[in-house]
Amino acid sequence: MTQHPVVSREEWLTARKALLVKEKEATRARDRLNAERLALPWVKVDEAYSFDTPQGRKSLSDLFAGRSQLIIYHFMLGPDWQAGCTGCSFLADHFDGALPHLEHHDVTLTAVSRAPLVKIEAYKARMGWRFPWASSYGSDFNFDYHVSFEPDALKNGSVFYNFRQIPGSEAHDELPGLSAFYKDGDGTIFHTYSSYARGGEEMIGALMILDNAPKGRNETTTMDFVRRHDEYEAKSTHACCNVAATV
Repeated sequence: MTQHPVVSREEWLTARKALLVKEKEATRARDRLNAERLALPWVKVDEAYSFDTPQGRKSLSDLFAGRSQLIIYHFMLGPDWQAGCTGCSFLADHFDGALPHLEHHDVTLTAVSRAPLVKIEAYKARMGWRFPWASSYGSDFNFDYHVSFEPDALKNGSVFYNFRQIPGSEAHDELPGLSAFYKDGDGTIFHTYSSYARGGEEMIGALMILDNAPKGRNETTTMDFVRRHDEYEAKSTHACCNVAATV
C-alpha cells in the first residue's frame, strides 16, 4: 500500500475540499454524458429474434414483459461453457435488488446468453439468482449485437467489439455487453444504446463502494480479485473476463 502522509485535521480538510471540487466537476460531466446518451439516435429492429425462457419460447417483444423499456445484459455463458463468466457473475450479483425499482419505473432487465436454457437454469440456481435470463441458443442475436464470435474469426481474423475491429486472438467466443431497447405503442422496437468492455462497470455497486475504501479496488489488473460468490474460499483464479475488460 502506498505510504500516505499523516497530517492534522485542518490540513486533511484543505486537501479534501480541493478534491471535492474535482468530484463535483466529474458529477456534472457525468450528467452531461448521460444527457448525450439519451439524445442518441435510434435504430429500428426488424429482425425476428426468439429466445428460450422458463415460460417457453419468446420474441424480443415478449422480453419487454409489458413495459416500454428493455435492458439486456449480454452474459458470458457459451453453449459449451461449464459455468458463467466470473466478472459477469460479479455484475449480476447486483441485479436482484434493483429489479423492483426498475420494474416500477417501466424498465425490464434481463440477461441473455447463448448457452442452452438448461445450462442457464442450472447456473442460475447455483448462484441463487431470481432475475430473468433467456437463452439465444440457435439465434443470431448475440452475433448481431457483437458479443459472440465464430471460431474462424477468432483464430484467423478479427472481430468487431466495442465499436472497433480487434484481432481475434485478443477476444473470446463470448464477451460482455449491455444493450437497451424501446417499444412504442404500436409495438415497434428500437435499439437505443449498447455498451461493452468496461462500459458496464457503473452497474457494479461493489466497485463503487471499493472506490471509497482506503485501498480502493486494490487490483493489479481489472477485477483480478473477483471470484464467483461461492468460490472465495477456494481462492482460485479466473481469467476469462480480464481480456474483456481491456478490449
